[in-house]
Amino acid sequence: MTAIRGKVAVITGAGSGIGRALAYDFARRGARLAISDVDPGGLAESAQHVRVIGASVHEQRLDVTDRAAVLAYADAVATEFGAVHIVVNNAGIAFTGDVEAMTFEQIERVMDVDFWGVVNGTKAFLPHLIASGDGHLVNVSSLFGLLAMPSQSAYNAAKFAVRGFTESLRQELLIAGHPVRVTCVHPGGIKTAIARNACAVEGRDAGQLAEFFDSRLARTSADSAAKSIARAVIGNRPRAVVGLDAKALDLFVRLVGPAYQRAFAWCAGRVMPRADGATVAPVAPVAPVTERPTVSA
Repeated sequence: MTAIRGKVAVITGAGSGIGRALAYDFARRGARLAISDVDPGGLAESAQHVRVIGASVHEQRLDVTDRAAVLAYADAVATEFGAVHIVVNNAGIAFTGDVEAMTFEQIERVMDVDFWGVVNGTKAFLPHLIASGDGHLVNVSSLFGLLAMPSQSAYNAAKFAVRGFTESLRQELLIAGHPVRVTCVHPGGIKTAIARNACAVEGRDAGQLAEFFDSRLARTSADSAAKSIARAVIGNRPRAVVGLDAKALDLFVRLVGPAYQRAFAWCAGRVMPRADGATVAPVAPVAPVTERPTVSA
């Protein structure tokens, strides 16, 4: 795919954040859009702005964990537009909590939205992407699909799973010779509402955690992230690491290997807000790396 103009693009989680910015970006590039979100108010606002830009748009409230609804949605979009060329599985939620404190249900909820939502969207739309003769699937993972962080185990699990699922699928499509390109996206700290809408285990202040993310970690605008994703689609790139923070931390992990875990634990213990407003006892800093591990893709 060398152009987005005239293509039919499907974007989940388009009621805010990266999904909304991507809808605006694709609309300005001349795409026809099918956008969805679980939040009808945010979705309506996005759809209204897309129409002002001049794009035709199909909007529908959609819970990506509802497999039957996603399958029906894919058929409805293909019927309305006649084809589907680009699918961006972007919908996701965040959750903070240590494994010891989280319930099984809390972990399952993150996996249902962040992983199974991607699987549902992929399976539902893949036949339509193949039939288009010029398809592109974009699955949004995270920087936390490239490295792990304390208190993010459920989110890490989902985003690592998205990465593995997407990279395996890409290889399968290459073997089969299907006309569908695949990109896995790994955003870093993006200025969106995901942290403000996130939940946390009992005893952790979700508002304090959101303030920490917004003030200390979110460095890239949603518009900038959308442009990076659009360039990845146009350039048929298998991976898009979005934001200077994501690129720097990805490189750091590649260079030091598993030693990054102790370094991150030490840093997180010093700066991340805890249940009592304090920080955890610092872990001993990582020892110097004496050998440079092999860097793999």
